[in-house]
Amino acid sequence: MKLLMMGPPGAGKGTQAKKIVGDYHLSNISTGEMFRDSYRKKESLGLLAMEFIRDGHLVSDEITIEIVRRRLFESNKEKNFLLDGFPRTIFQAEALADMLDVMQSSLDAVIQIVVSDDVILTRMVGRRSCSICGATYHLDFKPPKVENVCDSCGGVLYQREDDKRESVKNRLDIYKIKTQPLIEYYKSRGLLYEVDGEKSFEGVYQEIKAVLEGLA
Repeated sequence: MKLLMMGPPGAGKGTQAKKIVGDYHLSNISTGEMFRDSYRKKESLGLLAMEFIRDGHLVSDEITIEIVRRRLFESNKEKNFLLDGFPRTIFQAEALADMLDVMQSSLDAVIQIVVSDDVILTRMVGRRSCSICGATYHLDFKPPKVENVCDSCGGVLYQREDDKRESVKNRLDIYKIKTQPLIEYYKSRGLLYEVDGEKSFEGVYQEIKAVLEGLA
């Protein structure tokens, strides 16, 4: 099974992806995680990607496609996976289709998580991450036991640059311009399934699960 998760930043794609890949035994291919990992390793691709992210912009097509290409072909064994954060433009979608053609495969479904801008702003601006282990918290919904301190490892919590209000607003504007055309792109190919991202985590997951069971 090859799946794609879509939705605006803060829609909960990453959290749902972790549950899905565990239950359905898929590899989780997250461009955000790959960018951050590459940045931590001081690789040129990661350093360039972070320049875009800090400014609230989408990482360029060329950098994004290359980092996904490396992952898909590095071991030649990615038979079942879930893509999170890629593709985000029509150009990237066509590049993905070309990669899958080489692999003699194709996407099985595209899950679109639908969430309003107001809900996304509340979710993202209040989010905090641990500087050591990467655990995530929320000032309103999941605060740490001690202010600005990670419950798990004691690391200092910080607000990612792309979670700041102006960055989030900019990312939402860019999403609407560049990424929403993908909805029609995949809908026209009979691959798009929409779920209500404003439900509880379990409620959203049950909608996604119904879609995936319908593919069997």
